[in-house]
Amino acid sequence: MPAPTFSKSLVLRATGLALARGGRRLAAGVDFSLESGRALVVTGPNGAGKSTLLRVLAGLLASDAGAVALEGAGEDGEPGARAHYVAHAEAQKTALTAAENLEFWARTLGGGGLAPVDALARFNLAHCADLPVGYLSAGQRRRAALARLLVAPRPLWLLDEPATALDAASQAGLAAIMAAHLAAGGIIVAATHAPLGLEGAAALKLGAAP
Repeated sequence: MPAPTFSKSLVLRATGLALARGGRRLAAGVDFSLESGRALVVTGPNGAGKSTLLRVLAGLLASDAGAVALEGAGEDGEPGARAHYVAHAEAQKTALTAAENLEFWARTLGGGGLAPVDALARFNLAHCADLPVGYLSAGQRRRAALARLLVAPRPLWLLDEPATALDAASQAGLAAIMAAHLAAGGIIVAATHAPLGLEGAAALKLGAAP
């Protein structure tokens, strides 16, 4: 199956975002715009609002103020409908095999991407396709969760600490997969405490609540 390509006219835009959790303001005045093929790396201390920002972009939380839109992607401009969101919780059934979990996500997200075993192979996990996820190591589970990105092409990837539990070789493999997504016109927003190897990425540092 040929690699997916996305519209080169996409722009992810956040304007005047204010982020809150549990009634506490975490950040305000968050502004950025990302064109097709660009990535944004979000850093900051724990509690600064990194995960909250991703959840707002995914449409899972409302912002206290401001607006987000994925321009050039359709009439409503809602980023979440065209996004993959991979959080700390990996959203996998431990009793199902790695391939069965990906089959579920392919059906849920509309498919159109790699077959589950091929997606796992891209993360060097083809040998784990028929193993229950509960038998996998932490690093293998993380890679199996990330393989979801490849079974249903979506232009916007929202990644929360994607390199957690990955060894050096797996981090390099993830960097190559992210680079390929950007080269195809995709957009990435990644919250991280560690370098991700995203050359030329824009940076957003969230700090203490105002």
